[in-house]
Amino acid sequence: MSTFLPRDDDFHPIPALRLKPDGAHSVAVGASGARNAAAFAPGTRVVAVHSDVPAYIRSGDSAVAATATDHFLPAGMYLYLSVGDSRQLRHTHIAAVAADALDGTLHISEME
Repeated sequence: MSTFLPRDDDFHPIPALRLKPDGAHSVAVGASGARNAAAFAPGTRVVAVHSDVPAYIRSGDSAVAATATDHFLPAGMYLYLSVGDSRQLRHTHIAAVAADALDGTLHISEME
């Protein structure tokens, strides 16, 4: 099976992705919630997210909004998420809302 993944010294594929140029997003995490302003590039299938404060997150379309019943992301943790592809419903945005009284930033990196 062919692959575009990098290979180790024994020529086995390494399951790694690189950062997509111009694929960095920041979302203000606060009590009111927010989402990334620009949609993910059409070819993006995986994103990495990291928040400097505890947050609830949800992926979806340009109208997505996060609530306190969504997926919890602890502060300081990296999470890799599939946003779909052409064969399934593709998510283009991630929304975040603070899980406590602290405001912070959710960093999103598109991967390729």
